[in-house]
Amino acid sequence: MGKNCKICFIDDDPIYKMFMKRVIEMNNLVPKINITSFDDGDQAYNFINKNKQNPEELPDVILLDINMPVMDGFQFIEEYSKIKPKINKKITVFMVTSSIDPSDMERSKKFSEISDYIAKPVPLEKLKHIIGSFG
Repeated sequence: MGKNCKICFIDDDPIYKMFMKRVIEMNNLVPKINITSFDDGDQAYNFINKNKQNPEELPDVILLDINMPVMDGFQFIEEYSKIKPKINKKITVFMVTSSIDPSDMERSKKFSEISDYIAKPVPLEKLKHIIGSFG
């Protein structure tokens, strides 16, 4: 199942990231080495922009939070969409958030880069489906 899938968490909640990494590891969904994380959208954007021509460094899947300091999820996706044509890899982005605000959900639909809007915590079956579509 998805052993070659590289997952990236862009989220400022260290407990949530630790929990999700443990769920992935305990269910043997991907090796630990295939999980990266950033505390805000700015860190993630800089990493992706720097590595846009190095597909082996880039994630296959991004689980993106909305509410973060420095650069929130929507600011990240706006900047990401500008460099996406230059990225040498297909990256699937999921907006994963605790926000139940209908306007956030509607706003996320305006970005073709966002594949789905998922409420936290991500159900295990949904996570298996996301990861299972790779490798």
